[in-house]
Amino acid sequence: MAMAAWKRVGVCLTAAAVVVGLAGCQDGDDGGSKGSKKAGASTEAQTRDEAAEVLQAAFKKTSEAKSSKIRMTIRTSGTAAETGSMEMSGVQGWDPAVMDVTMKGSGFAAGGAGGPEQTRVIMLDGVMYVDLGAEQAAGMDGKRWMKMDFKAVADASGDPEVQKQVTGGLENMNQDPAQQLALLLGSPSLKHVGPEKVDGVEAQHYKGTLSFKEMVDANTSFDLLSKKERDELVAMAEKSGMKGYDTEIWVNEDDLPVKMVVGMTMAQGTMTMTSHFSDYGAKADVQAPPAGETVDFMEMLKELESLGAGSAA
Repeated sequence: MAMAAWKRVGVCLTAAAVVVGLAGCQDGDDGGSKGSKKAGASTEAQTRDEAAEVLQAAFKKTSEAKSSKIRMTIRTSGTAAETGSMEMSGVQGWDPAVMDVTMKGSGFAAGGAGGPEQTRVIMLDGVMYVDLGAEQAAGMDGKRWMKMDFKAVADASGDPEVQKQVTGGLENMNQDPAQQLALLLGSPSLKHVGPEKVDGVEAQHYKGTLSFKEMVDANTSFDLLSKKERDELVAMAEKSGMKGYDTEIWVNEDDLPVKMVVGMTMAQGTMTMTSHFSDYGAKADVQAPPAGETVDFMEMLKELESLGAGSAA
């Protein structure tokens, strides 16, 4: 019983780690078209200011779109336990942040036999729902969805630091392409690479690098931290060997990102997130599963505590 419950919790935590780890005003059509013309004006490298002007137009258009279809691959390399890949595809929305995606990959293999090879994840209103699959549902009175309310998890900890971290995580949850554009605009090395085709569409390729400190300074979610906490976070990242973030973005003629690649290098290894976007503006009609089909994550943890962490199935 306890081992099966831990497996369900493990699946939920794997999905949460992916979602949280990724873990967005338009001033008129003139802004967008102006950016497109400059993007296609030359195959030579543009100055940083010209590149920033194009990405600013893309940021505005993307913010206004509020949703898109997404296809993402996350690859990690380092120690044997960390090397692997995860794939995610579905629909996401921002302002407000919602998500309905299917995840699969090596991260779910840790659950062992009986765990799902892939899982559907729904996220809205700061709550994540993970489909544990029919086999796991058999041990939960047919309830196949596990509900994780991130605010409830933070409050249950009773630790102000944990609560602050989770609140910041919610700000970053479901990182949309507009936010990534905003971060790249803060890169001092931003440049235009040139035109390329992405998924059969003509696009302009931009790239830049941010140090961890520059990323923290550009990301508003870290405003919750005091200067001392921010300095400690930066020092910790630098001590871990964090080299920074390498970001590449491909923008189509409509001033919308069609592809993003974000790479991070640390002493322990590397992580690369490759995202493809399409169907901007399509309604992200994300609905929570029926309450009668869900099991609360916190209730599951209480059940495990009552059984004893060392119990087996």
